[in-house]
Order: sequence, then C-alpha cells, then structure tokens
Amino acid sequence: MKMDDVAKYLQGIRQDAFFIDYDVLETEPYENKGKATKVEIVHPEFTSLCPKTGLPDHGVIRIRYVPDKLIVELKSLKYYFLQYRNAGIFYESLTPLILKHLVKKVQPQEMTVEAEFTPRGGLTTKVISTYKK
Repeated sequence: MKMDDVAKYLQGIRQDAFFIDYDVLETEPYENKGKATKVEIVHPEFTSLCPKTGLPDHGVIRIRYVPDKLIVELKSLKYYFLQYRNAGIFYESLTPLILKHLVKKVQPQEMTVEAEFTPRGGLTTKVISTYKK
C-alpha cells in the first residue's frame, strides 16, 4: 500500500469517541436489591482501531460490578461494543469511556472495566478503570 493510500484510509477513521452512542445501552431492574451480588461480563472479541495506523486492535473487555437498582441488558451491550469497531481510539481513552457510559446507565454501587489487548510489537497493554459510589 502506498503512503498516499494509507493517508486516505486514515482520514476515513473516526478519530474521536463522540459518535459512540451510549443510549443504545438498556437496563433491567435488579431484583435482588440489598444483596451484595457481583456481576462479571466478559467480551473476548472486542475490536477497535489504532488511531495512528488504522490497524485493528483486538482485546478482552471485562466488566465487574455490584448492582444497585439496575443491571445492563446484554444484547444492548453487544450493540454498544460494536460501535467501537470503526473507532480510532487509544486503549487509555476507551476504557474510562466505557466505564463512564455504563455508570451513567446502570448506576452501580461499584464497577470496574478492564481492557486487555493482544500483543503488538511484543508489548501487551491492560487498562483498568474503576468507580465506587
């Protein structure tokens, strides 16, 4: 691929996360209020794009939370994650963004979002963002 082709390709990548619509996230009532239940959701096939190269980044997203009154509906979470497939965003930005969006919708007692990405150039990256009421 020629450098001009690479430059044109990179121009087509969304370089911001403002188009990620967290309103696609749906919630359901949590029926075990008052019980300290921990929920863990693992998405082993998360994909986003490197904002520098446009190459795909693959990783595992782990969400751990203690519900208060709401839980996240899983199908809506899948659709939420699909939006990142065309997003040029650094790991260090997407992890706290996912946490921010989920906290706004689910309003948990506490939540941790962990993003662990496959090696690139011999380096692995894990980013952890946490929230506690």
